[in-house]
Amino acid sequence: MLDPEGSVEHQPASSFPKVLLIPLAMLLAIAALLLLAFSATRQKEPDFYTFKVVNIRGKLVSLEKYRGSVSLVVNVASECGYTDSHYKALQQLQRDLGPYHFNVLAFPCNQFGQQEPDTNKEIESFARKTYGASFPMFSKIAVSGAGAIPAFKYLIDSTGEEPTWNFWKYLVDPNGKVVKVWDSTVSVEEIRPHVKELVRKIILKKKDEL
Repeated sequence: MLDPEGSVEHQPASSFPKVLLIPLAMLLAIAALLLLAFSATRQKEPDFYTFKVVNIRGKLVSLEKYRGSVSLVVNVASECGYTDSHYKALQQLQRDLGPYHFNVLAFPCNQFGQQEPDTNKEIESFARKTYGASFPMFSKIAVSGAGAIPAFKYLIDSTGEEPTWNFWKYLVDPNGKVVKVWDSTVSVEEIRPHVKELVRKIILKKKDEL
């Protein structure tokens, strides 16, 4: 449209799109951040401490309580040839290094030679009364094969090493990752230096943070 002087009349541009532009950009940014956060949560790799297990008293507990400390995970049995030597040494290790930076985590298992036939109550009573066991104990489980609980499946998948007898020992670091695994024939005294080294690193790290 021409004005009276013959020039083109300019209509004022609508401000409506500009008003919406900033809020729309903010919404898109927030949506992108939420999507990233959700994806990170979904893709977080599991570790040993992300699992839940049943303790020796029948209560479901999270292994998260042990995050930040070293754990020696052992499938124990009460009637095995390794029982006496291992229980004594495991309790000594717990006494020397636990419970703040280290714990033995004992999982009774009856898969090998039927050498853990008793009930959870009887197993706990045997360990506490005979060896003064003060380390955490859990409900009797399967540690190998299709029936293995998820926490042990993680240990097996992480190491490629599946228990073939009682008293296999998995060393787990403060982040829930498996550092090393030993079979029944390796004594607790032989692995003590590996445990002590991990505990030492925790103590030094805490001192540096002070």
